[in-house]
Amino acid sequence: MINNSNKTILILGANSDVAKQCILQYREKGFSIIASSRNLDSLERFVKENNIDSSRITLNYFDASDFSSHQKFYDELPRKPNIVIYAAGFLVENQKALHDFTSAKQMMEVNYMGAVSILSIIAMDKSNESLERIIGLSSLSGVRGRKSNFIYGSTKSAFTQYLAGLRQELSSRNIIVNVLVSGYINTKINEGLDLNKSLLMEPDYVAKHILKAGSSFSIVPNFKWKIIYYILKVLPESLVAKLP
Repeated sequence: MINNSNKTILILGANSDVAKQCILQYREKGFSIIASSRNLDSLERFVKENNIDSSRITLNYFDASDFSSHQKFYDELPRKPNIVIYAAGFLVENQKALHDFTSAKQMMEVNYMGAVSILSIIAMDKSNESLERIIGLSSLSGVRGRKSNFIYGSTKSAFTQYLAGLRQELSSRNIIVNVLVSGYINTKINEGLDLNKSLLMEPDYVAKHILKAGSSFSIVPNFKWKIIYYILKVLPESLVAKLP
């Protein structure tokens, strides 16, 4: 069994349902965890409910959209990470985003701009020779623009392209960058949406794929979503326009 007791994982946006499952699963693997979020009360309850040893987890306040705080946040981490997961996310329905730019801007800030801000700080710290992997949680919504969610999708598409370039930038330092391109997940961010129940994945299932991340860039959990992913990539524009 691999000894991960000296390794640290930093989870940004640790209150997401997938991120919480990552906390549990990385804990089982022996990692020390830095869980960061705006809602520390929720994280504290989660830690207590799951009897997580306080010596193996640190809770830090992190606001993805407060860009000016990111350097200080990173400088004050108790340990520099071996693995970083960016799981922060925000979603509003497309029609609301079209008519309310404040909502659209919040999606841009959390899903993309905040990620670029903090991950660039982390990635460019060459003094952290322990950094080995960065994983960003994106979405199939970012594969092709569709009229039902193209503003949210544009933030995820931009995030995916950023990660692709960051992967190239860090390859000479043998740091792997992965993107999780997921379909529908049974999480609070999707509550109230009319989704195909047969395609819903559970957060613990998605987290298992994050833990198993290899050297390939894209992680697409579930064979059904893999098929959808490849179809979306090659589908002619005339057919994409007919999608909801």
